[in-house]
Amino acid sequence: MEEVDCIVVGAGVVGLAVARDLALAGREVLVLEAAEGIGTETSSRNSEVIHAGIYYPKDSLMARACVEGKQRLYAYCAERGVPHANCGKLIVATDAEERGKLASIQARAAANGVPDLRLVEAAEALDMEPALNCTAALLSPSTGIIDSHAYMLSLQGDAENAGATFVFHSPVLGGRLIDEGAELEIGGAEPMSLRCRLLVNAAGLHAQRLAGQLQGMPAAHVPPTFFAKGNYFTLAGRSPFSRLIYPVPVPGGLGTHLTIDLGGQCRFGPDVEWIDSVAYEVDPRRGDGFYAAIRRYWPGLPEGALQPGYSGIRPKTVGPGQPGQDFVIQGPAVHGRAGLINLFGIESPGLTASLALAGMVRDLAA
Repeated sequence: MEEVDCIVVGAGVVGLAVARDLALAGREVLVLEAAEGIGTETSSRNSEVIHAGIYYPKDSLMARACVEGKQRLYAYCAERGVPHANCGKLIVATDAEERGKLASIQARAAANGVPDLRLVEAAEALDMEPALNCTAALLSPSTGIIDSHAYMLSLQGDAENAGATFVFHSPVLGGRLIDEGAELEIGGAEPMSLRCRLLVNAAGLHAQRLAGQLQGMPAAHVPPTFFAKGNYFTLAGRSPFSRLIYPVPVPGGLGTHLTIDLGGQCRFGPDVEWIDSVAYEVDPRRGDGFYAAIRRYWPGLPEGALQPGYSGIRPKTVGPGQPGQDFVIQGPAVHGRAGLINLFGIESPGLTASLALAGMVRDLAA
C-alpha cells in the first residue's frame, strides 16, 4: 500500500487553503477530490462576499475565524492580484422594530472585533443609495466581494508550487483509522488504497458521511447532517446599488439580501430551504416570495425582473428551529484518534475565514 504524508479530502476553498498551508509548511500533501475540479459545490455556489464578522456569537470559532480571515484575505488578494472590491454594505431597517435591532447587531460586531460599523439615518442612507428604502441602516465599511474562482485557482497554484498534488475524480469510498493516521480506499477510474500519517477531512457537504465511513472513528463525535439550500435569483441589467444591501437577519440566515459581483450585476438571496439530499435545481416559483422581501428595501423592483439564478447548500450540523451552529475543527484531543482532523459545518463565512481556518488546521497538525 502506497503511503503519503498528508491527505486532504476535498478541494473546496477550505481544503485548498489547508493544502496550501500544509505544503508551505514542508508537508507532502495529496488532495483527493471526487468531482472533476476545484470548488464545484459550496465554494462556488455562494454570494462571493468578504464578510466583516458581524453576526456570529462572541468568541465563537465563526467570529474569530471570520475577522482574522477577512484581514488575511484582503492582504492575500492585494498581494496576488485576485480580483476583489472593498465595496461596503448597508444593513437596513425598514420599520421601527427592525431599527431597534440595529444597536444589538452593532454591539455584537464590536464584541467580535469589528468596531467600524456606523449607524446612518435614512437621509444619509438615501444619499449613498438613492433607490433604497429604509428607516435607518448600519454601514459596514469592511465588507467586500471577491472572485471566488480566481481566489481558489490562486490557492491551488500556491499549493502546487509548494509541492502539493491534486487528484480529481477520486472519491474516498471508506477506510480505517490506524495507530498513526489512516488507510483509505479510493474509487474512480483507477481505484487504489493509500495510507497517510495525517488525514484532513475537508469534504464539506460530505464531511460527516466520510467520517462515518472511517472504521475506528467514534460515532459520538460525528455530528448529524442537515442541508439548508439557498436559492438565488438574478436581475437583468446593472445593479441600482453600489453597495451590498442586507436586511435585518432572519432565523436560519441573513435574509434575502442583494449582492453585486465585480461586473456590476446583482443577485438576490439566498433564502432558506431545508432539503434531505443534495440538489441544485432552482424552483422558479420560489421567486414569488422574493419580490415582497426585496421591495421592503427596494420598492422600485420591477415586476417580472427576477430570473432563477443558481443555488448553494449550507452544510449544517443543526436542523431547522435549533440554535445556530459554529464551525467545528476536530482533532485528536476531541475524538482520540491520532492523525485525523475533521472539519464539520463549514458554511458561510467559510470563504472569508478560509485562510484563518487553514492556519488553525496547520497548527493542530504540527
